[in-house]
Amino acid sequence: MDAPSFGARLYRHLIRPLAFRMDPERAHYRTMTLFGLGLSIPGVGGVLRKSLSAGAATGDAVEVAGLRFPHRVGLAAGFDKDGRWLHALEAMGFAFVEVGTITPKPQPGNPKPRLFRLKEDRGLINRMGFNNGGLDALIERLKHRPEGLIVGGNIGRNKVTSNADAADDYLTCFKGLHPHVDYFAVNVSSPNTPGLRELQDRAPLTALLDQLQAYNRTQSTLRPVFLKIAPDLTDAQLDDIVGLVADTGIDGVIATNTTIARDGLRTPAATVEAMGAGGLSGAPVRRRSTEVVRYLRERGQFAIIGVGGVEDGASAREKMEAGADLVQVYSGMVYTGPGIVRECLDGLRD
Repeated sequence: MDAPSFGARLYRHLIRPLAFRMDPERAHYRTMTLFGLGLSIPGVGGVLRKSLSAGAATGDAVEVAGLRFPHRVGLAAGFDKDGRWLHALEAMGFAFVEVGTITPKPQPGNPKPRLFRLKEDRGLINRMGFNNGGLDALIERLKHRPEGLIVGGNIGRNKVTSNADAADDYLTCFKGLHPHVDYFAVNVSSPNTPGLRELQDRAPLTALLDQLQAYNRTQSTLRPVFLKIAPDLTDAQLDDIVGLVADTGIDGVIATNTTIARDGLRTPAATVEAMGAGGLSGAPVRRRSTEVVRYLRERGQFAIIGVGGVEDGASAREKMEAGADLVQVYSGMVYTGPGIVRECLDGLRD
């Protein structure tokens, strides 16, 4: 495996220590803004791009759900909700980026603070609450997306929308984004929007996906549709998901979202409790998300995107060996930094 690049070392030894002194949400925006500025400086941008280039080779390319990916490593939804940093993320080497979760109307999300680091566990707890600038603003940004970067649209409902009317919100986002994204992720598994996970029950979920697919089939280009599920589902619920994929004709599953469990953490229980409610991501969810990937693969031949604790080559390879076709990172960007794509690809090749 190659030594860490200059960009990766710069992040780990300078940028991350400084960022970890700030509030996590503020650090996120400042770090990405700084990186974007660096890319715009003549000379500096070229050095950063060369340093962080994943060096994808012809043999890394793969076709999944009818889309040809230059390699298997992408960025999960939640990191760039509003599509602000697509050019910077492309420069980091990601094969695909999932924007969102987007809702029809802008919403501020839950009160701050709402993002917390569990440094001892290499994890994050968030209760962001689908904070985003709304569908129209995202569409405008996607009109200027980087050529060649595969972009997925992760869609949800507004907090003020009841589950009875949720399909209207999902369909609004689906129609609006259809000309501008390459695939869709239907998010019914976030723990941070009250009642949302109730939509994971088979009957309402089938009805929702049927509506999306009905519109999808009327378009000149059929967009792949993935369902993003929680790691907290029982085996019986996972069996329902397998059947639902077949019944609705969607392309696959993203496994998994964040967990509401708090088992086995190194961070003191009192500290975790003080952080409050929210979804836990990163290394603590790695094992369970891999179990879900394996369970689904043993029972279905649909596409699976594995996400949860992917932060290096070993964790990426673990997801692939369990049956994932692609992997996504999220918390790994906070702890490993922008060199994560190269590290994951090195591990997959090894």
